[in-house]
Parts: sequence; C-alpha cells; structure tokens
Amino acid sequence: MLVTDCTVLDLPKLADGRGNLSIIEDNRQIPFAIKRAYWIYDVPGGDERGGHAYRRNQEFIVALSGSFDVVIRDGQDERVFSLNRSYKGVYVPGGLWRVMRNFSTNSVALILASEEYDEGDYIMDFDEFKQWKADEAADRI
Repeated sequence: MLVTDCTVLDLPKLADGRGNLSIIEDNRQIPFAIKRAYWIYDVPGGDERGGHAYRRNQEFIVALSGSFDVVIRDGQDERVFSLNRSYKGVYVPGGLWRVMRNFSTNSVALILASEEYDEGDYIMDFDEFKQWKADEAADRI
C-alpha cells in the first residue's frame, strides 16, 4: 500500500433544523465491515497518538469533534490529512504507518477498524516497518 491509497471519504449529511446527522454503514460508506470501534479524546496539547502500522487492519478515521491531522507514511512518501468535519473521514488501508497529531482542545477521533484487536498485527518501530515494506515488495517480485 502507498499513501496514495488513502482517501478522504464524504459521509451522508442529513441536515435538519434540530441538528445534522451522519451515518457510517459496513461496506457502504467505507470499504470494509466494522469489527471494532474506538475513540481517542482528551489528548494533551502537543501529544501524538498512533505511531504504528498494521499489517492487515484497515481503518476509517473521523474527527467527531474538533480537529487533528492524520499523517500517513508508506516508507517512501508522506501525506497529511487534516480532519475537522464530522461528515468526512480518511480511509487508511493496512500496511501504512500512521500518526495522529495537532489535536485541538476537546477533539474526539472516532476510529472504525476492519479487524478485532490483535497485538500481532501491529508494527511499533518505524525502522521495522520500513524493513517489512521492503520484504513485502521483494516477495512480489
């Protein structure tokens, strides 16, 4: 996977005088079935979250409140997605390094995942990630 495989997806936005409503359904607005949902909040100023890659797990990340950046790296290139609308999110396929940073006060990040939690799916060291990507590329040759 490459950073160019990540994309911002628009969610339905149903406007109403009482407030807006958006939805996310398996394999409709996002390209996978949801097996896990979690959210990140109360991130102290200047701190980052993430800083890892998944071998298989795909994610869809939405800023439910506030704003933050999602930095995606594929070992060669980097792409930054600034999220600040609850009806837009970034799709992140497996095999990419990701870091979330620049959290605004009271921001809430919702992350939907294609896999249940599996510690073995994580790559926590960037040098190990780059080696894994190189090995994956060599296996395709």
